Amino acid sequence: MTEQQAAAEPTGLRERKKQRTRDALLRVALELFTTQGYEHTTVDEITEAVEVSQRTFFRYFATKEDAAFALQAIVESRYVAELRERPADEGPFEAMRQAVLTSWDSIGEAIEAVVPVELHMRTYQLIESTPVLLAAHIRRSTEIEEEIARIIAGREGLDVDADPRPRIAVATFTGVMRVSGRLWGQGQDMSVQAIRALTELYLDQLGPALATNWRAPARTRGPHTA
Repeated sequence: MTEQQAAAEPTGLRERKKQRTRDALLRVALELFTTQGYEHTTVDEITEAVEVSQRTFFRYFATKEDAAFALQAIVESRYVAELRERPADEGPFEAMRQAVLTSWDSIGEAIEAVVPVELHMRTYQLIESTPVLLAAHIRRSTEIEEEIARIIAGREGLDVDADPRPRIAVATFTGVMRVSGRLWGQGQDMSVQAIRALTELYLDQLGPALATNWRAPARTRGPHTA
């Protein structure tokens, strides 16, 4: 073993230990949130279950809310990364659509590396049904919408502050996402496949919903027309 390898080994072990501690805190926090309620769960209960101090918890999560949204942050970052990689010739709606569906196809693996996917889906439902978390979710959604609008504007060569179309397009798209997520949360199937299918179904209706006259005969549309 070289001197560099010997020096790197302790650092690697420390980082893995930190990751295991963070994952353990997150798993316990989400289990407690989803079984006994977010507002009825204290940081003390989480840290006692993992056998660490409060100080350790706050080393990984600034607040209890941060723990509740940790997996959502993974989903959001995966979506943003997928959107940045979409082909330049795709229109805004198609790029957003393909990015969200592609991220749903691969997000399960990323989530499973931290917690069971089923726990993530229960957390998603918890957020939708807990007023304080729903308010935080709306605030976070506003922030991510602005980031996406700037990405779309950059793709189209537009100034997001001078041209309203990127923000309008993103607001329309994310509105559909919120509706499909809320309806999924009210159902019985908590699988990734179920939310993906419902999301795709509602995105398919985006074009028809924006039609000027809903009573006019629908034109022939492809499966992904927005």
